[in-house]
Amino acid sequence: MKKSNIIMLIAALLPLGLFLFPLWKITLEAPQYPTPLGMYIHINDFSDANPHDIKNINLMNHYVGMKYIPEAIPEFKIFPAGIIITSFLGLLIAFKGNYKWFLYWFILMIVLSTAGLYDFYLWEHDYGHNLDPKAIMKFTNPDGTQMGFQPPLFGTKEILNFTAHSYPRLGAFFLAFGIATSFTAYLVGKKQHKKTIFK
Repeated sequence: MKKSNIIMLIAALLPLGLFLFPLWKITLEAPQYPTPLGMYIHINDFSDANPHDIKNINLMNHYVGMKYIPEAIPEFKIFPAGIIITSFLGLLIAFKGNYKWFLYWFILMIVLSTAGLYDFYLWEHDYGHNLDPKAIMKFTNPDGTQMGFQPPLFGTKEILNFTAHSYPRLGAFFLAFGIATSFTAYLVGKKQHKKTIFK
């Protein structure tokens, strides 16, 4: 097997790390919580950063009219299937394809990952802005519009007396390294192809 194909093989396997490690983490810091509240977002579920964190977040969010964090969302079925299919496709390309197919897989993964991030943003936006009009507590912006409580997609954001942090975790890095490695496989394969032509 050529060096480029071995690199592509590794690239196709790396995204499977999403099944072992969290994809993202959202943390909420506030004076009334000595230990920050947090939750991990996995490819197929949510989990507490500390015991009962999601329950406490849901209780807190109820007062401002935010939806409860569900135990399951449709993406928890779609994303795992997508990773399995694309990893299997990457393995086929590694064994059967040439370096040009490595680039096609790289582009496919970039497109799908971007779509996944956009879906995550839409979910956060709905979660933070589609509030129950009968909420116990209501907050408005200086211009009189209803205040939203959308956590950041990436980075840190002040929301009332909370500081919200949103950052990728190890699973996201496995995915990113897999995508980057496939591009490396393409470059190595292209170089090998040129050497073959000029021999």
